[in-house]
Amino acid sequence: MTLPRAVAAPARVVAGRLVRARARAWPAHSRVFAVGERTGWSVDEDARQLETTARRCGYEVAPARWARFVDRQAVFLTSHFEALQLRWLESTHRLATAYLHGRPGTPGSPEFDRAFETLRGHADRFHGIQVTHAEMHDLVLAAGVDPSRVLRIPIGVDLEHFPLGDAATRARARAELEIPDSAFVVGSFQKDGVGWEEGLEPKLVKGPDVLVAALSRIKADAPELFVLLTGPARGYVRRELERLAIPYVNVRARDRPELARAYHALDVYVVPSRQEGGPKAVLEAMATGTPLVTTSVGQVTEIVSPGVDALVVDVEDADGLAARALRLREDATLCSGLTLAGRGVAERYDYGLLDGAWGELLGRLVDRRERGDGR
Repeated sequence: MTLPRAVAAPARVVAGRLVRARARAWPAHSRVFAVGERTGWSVDEDARQLETTARRCGYEVAPARWARFVDRQAVFLTSHFEALQLRWLESTHRLATAYLHGRPGTPGSPEFDRAFETLRGHADRFHGIQVTHAEMHDLVLAAGVDPSRVLRIPIGVDLEHFPLGDAATRARARAELEIPDSAFVVGSFQKDGVGWEEGLEPKLVKGPDVLVAALSRIKADAPELFVLLTGPARGYVRRELERLAIPYVNVRARDRPELARAYHALDVYVVPSRQEGGPKAVLEAMATGTPLVTTSVGQVTEIVSPGVDALVVDVEDADGLAARALRLREDATLCSGLTLAGRGVAERYDYGLLDGAWGELLGRLVDRRERGDGR
């Protein structure tokens, strides 16, 4: 429930007083705050995962919503767009952030240019910056950030919640999602529309136009094509699928087990993006044993061996995406090989195996002390 402004403002004042009273005895830079965007989407999941990691590494974690009420603590912002707002830059906190994507000069994305220029003007403000691949590493250095503060930490995967599927889980997932068992099912689980409403305007860095073009080509040779979508703001893709008479369902995956079920229903997962930090779907697909066809973006360039654990094409190559998806439709041996090798890749990037890298970054933010009465 959203409180009326007249009620919400005094409530925030009271909440601030209570938090400050609770935190008064905290030593400086002793608590980790993992702050997302409060949209309920990917970067908020990253924040919750970082809280788990920080606790596992022995750090004190405080509620993210308290960060704006306290001073001189350790704040990691999972979105660099949020981190580069003045409310954080002018705060007394030690800051770190994830700078995962956003190439300056990208048509239709002036926010990428603004973010880069803001970082360049505040390069010394961040004690640590996470990047996932070489392009962003070089970009952050070009903004003037000290190289010792830029850490290459991949986006991991939660293997516990993304188990390897088999024929039984596939049949069960399709039955529960009401997808024909005989269909050739292609999946796309992302947010690829502008904003948080219908998403009728395509977010081009995610490649929804490339996805639609590839699906149109697949349909010509695979009349049994069925598309499974998850994620918000998919209006552009849904509209285009309806125009092309391609059957689909857009489901809401409320948690990781439901998202894993969606992967288990697939024959192939397609990543059509032009720019990415991960995407998370790469390791999620691999973990669940879903054959993957992807453009060469983000950490794909760092962790994938093309032709061994996934099929990779150049950015904007809709024909290539379609051809490789159709190849998987015909070649069960290739699918089995990708499934086996892909699961092996995912197992190397389980979140728990990344604790050492995260511990190094958090160590730049937090002054570790023995717990005292200020807990």
